[in-house]
Amino acid sequence: MQNEDRGVQRKFEWVDKWAKMTGDRARIDARANNTYIVYKKNDQLVKEYPNGEIVPFTDSDRKKDKEDT
Repeated sequence: MQNEDRGVQRKFEWVDKWAKMTGDRARIDARANNTYIVYKKNDQLVKEYPNGEIVPFTDSDRKKDKEDT
């Protein structure tokens, strides 16, 4: 049974690397466009600015985003 668990872990190991690379690419694009990225941290949505500042993503942010579209 232990061998089966290790096999599954190795089989999907690429997903972790892909997710990290996707997040890194989002940060690069945010810096280039002077904007922020939004992601979930500790069960809360946050905004990360190009300067590294991380602030909670609030309901007013959601309403503003809907008005802009």
